[in-house]
Amino acid sequence: MLKLKSNTVTAGGNHVNWSDSYSMGIKIIDDQHKGLLDFVNELYDHATGNEEEELAWFKEVIQQAVQYIKEHFATEEKYMKATRFSGYAEHKKTHDEFTLIVVKSAKDFQEGKRLVLEKFAYFLKDWVLTHVAVMDRQYSDYFWKIATYKADGKLTITADDVA
Repeated sequence: MLKLKSNTVTAGGNHVNWSDSYSMGIKIIDDQHKGLLDFVNELYDHATGNEEEELAWFKEVIQQAVQYIKEHFATEEKYMKATRFSGYAEHKKTHDEFTLIVVKSAKDFQEGKRLVLEKFAYFLKDWVLTHVAVMDRQYSDYFWKIATYKADGKLTITADDVA
């Protein structure tokens, strides 16, 4: 988990409020999505216009954020592969493209190229929310379609569901 200022998505300005409409119904993935939105909120909080302060903070957290993004995508991809989700290849390609953009932006910023932190935060917010609402919803809907109810009323996906 990113070790940032907060563990809850906050309100205000360009900040993002977590909504149950973003939920995939899979706790680990929902928790990771909340962590990504926390990072977006932290970007907005640190977009002070003071280039020196922004660079210092960004250098402190960006590698951790990139690793977090990679771990999150690996988690989603593991579930998609295990359930034979037909949209896996397209979803993985989108993940890979996004990761390259974030890594390149981080590298450019660390090499002294100007990156407007607020614009980067807006890009991340837009991408994450759109990706969750559209692409992630596809695998979530698929999981709910193939899941079966256990005796305790909880949904589960077994090998029989994906055979």
